Amino acid sequence: MADLASLQAKVTGRVHGVFFRAYVESRAGDLNLTGYVRNLSSGGVEVRAEGERERLEKLVHYLEVGPPAARVSEVVTRWGKYRGLFHGFQVRY
Repeated sequence: MADLASLQAKVTGRVHGVFFRAYVESRAGDLNLTGYVRNLSSGGVEVRAEGERERLEKLVHYLEVGPPAARVSEVVTRWGKYRGLFHGFQVRY
């Protein structure tokens, strides 16, 4: 059985106005993860995702890199138990 987990990540740096949310949505979809990504008023981006831990770890790597125009300063992660809270992965506004 797959090792399921949940992830909450906060990404800081130049992550607004560089298609970061669309990038995360695409990568999470490719990895078959559920959850959401949204901009924070503080200038960062929040990601909540659930799925197989190995795939979540790949998503964290994508968050650290970001799309070409982004400049990621830091990714802070919190891991938790899988709870099945989400259906699909979406950008929240």
